[in-house]
Amino acid sequence: MLAGLKKANPMKFEAVLFDCDGVLVDSEPITNGVLRDLLEESGWTLTPEECFRLFIGKAVRDERVAIETNTGQPLTEAWMAEFYARRNRELQARLTAIAGAHEAVAAAHAHGAQRIACASGADRFKVEMQLAQVGLMRYFEGRIFSGHEMPRSKPAPDVYLAAAAHLGAAGEHCLVIEDTPTGVTAGVAAGATVWAYCPQPEHGAALRQAGASHLFGHMADLPGLLAAA
Repeated sequence: MLAGLKKANPMKFEAVLFDCDGVLVDSEPITNGVLRDLLEESGWTLTPEECFRLFIGKAVRDERVAIETNTGQPLTEAWMAEFYARRNRELQARLTAIAGAHEAVAAAHAHGAQRIACASGADRFKVEMQLAQVGLMRYFEGRIFSGHEMPRSKPAPDVYLAAAAHLGAAGEHCLVIEDTPTGVTAGVAAGATVWAYCPQPEHGAALRQAGASHLFGHMADLPGLLAAA
C-alpha cells in the first residue's frame, strides 16, 4: 500500500430498515378504504381523510377504545377477522409497489452488504403477502419484523430494535425509512436516523416534528442519497 493514502471512510449506516405500508407498497389507500367502510357499517361514519388521519401508521387493535366508543360495540375477534379478510382480498386485487421502491431496496441492499430489513406495524401475513406480491420478498426473506409480534407496536421502538439486533447493528447505526409521524417516532426512539418518504409536501412539517432528519419526495431518490451518505 502506498504511504500517505488515507483509509476509506466507513459507511455511515450499518443497516437500512424499511417500513412497508406507504414506503414499499401503495397499500394505505386500499386498507384505509376497507376500514372506513367497515367502521361505517358498524355505526361510525368517517370521511376517507378523517379515517386516514386517525389510523395511519397504527395497528387497528391499538385504537380499540376509539372504535368501541364511536361504534357502541365491542371490538371482537369476528370483527377483526372480517376486516382482515376484506383487506386481504382488496390488496391481492389492487396492490402495487411504490414507484421507485425496487430501485431503492436494491440500492440499500448493496449499500449495507445485504443488511436490510422490513420492520412494519402490520401483521406478518399482510407484510409477507405484500412483499411477495410486488416482487420484493427476495430482498427481505428472513428479515421481516411485525409490530404485532412485539410487546409494543409503533410508535414504540420495539420492532426497529428487534430488526437492528437481528442484523447485528446498534440502533444509532441504522437508517430507518418511514412515511408517517407514528413510524418516524418509533425510529427515533430506537436511536436511528430517520429519513421520511414524503410525496406530499404538506405532510412534511409533521414528519419533521416527529424527528425525521431528511425528507425526500420520490423513492427513486434514495439510491443517490445513500451514495452520498
